[in-house]
Amino acid sequence: MHFLITAGPTREPIDPVRYISNHSSGKMGYALAEAALAAGHEVTLISGPVSLTPPEKATFLSVETAQEMFDAVASQIAKAEVAIFCAAVADYRVAEQADEKIKKSSDTLTLDLVKNPDILGSARGAFGFNGFLVGFAAETTDVEKHAIGKLEKKGCDLLVANDVSRSDIGFDHQENEVIAFHRDGRKTPLPRALKSEIGRELIRLIEASI
Repeated sequence: MHFLITAGPTREPIDPVRYISNHSSGKMGYALAEAALAAGHEVTLISGPVSLTPPEKATFLSVETAQEMFDAVASQIAKAEVAIFCAAVADYRVAEQADEKIKKSSDTLTLDLVKNPDILGSARGAFGFNGFLVGFAAETTDVEKHAIGKLEKKGCDLLVANDVSRSDIGFDHQENEVIAFHRDGRKTPLPRALKSEIGRELIRLIEASI
């Protein structure tokens, strides 16, 4: 099968030296790409800016902003039977990027933010994707409630959720602990383990679900 996987954060420029981003390291997405390749699948990996080396056998696209990731997914998703949206995409960007560095001139600074395109939410509609769709949800409260809601709203077959309020797993750590919520109402907890092992377990779970 051909897997399309997104990974890492996006960066939304404020001016030439500042940006809005998050703590995603890309490790989970890259682990999924490695696991899918090891299982004999083809992989297209679309990644935001991270300090990781892409898997040699993957088709690799490097992006920075949410709009760039949206465009890259739109151009590649027709090739895929499985799409895994693991990237931590910024929900908002500044309405107008400053051409020059913003100088410190007052005690406060107000930024006008606008919504970025919804990549996962566009899979079933704008992208016309009919394959197996996997989303990720990084939550700090009511993890199960938010995960189930996102699964239903976005038309996912599987929604992988983790609690990023914990300081010992998740963002920028080697380990993770997740719960995979299935479209039929089942849920599969994956206990704390290295992200490489979580990645292998998720690929096996996806293979068994198709």
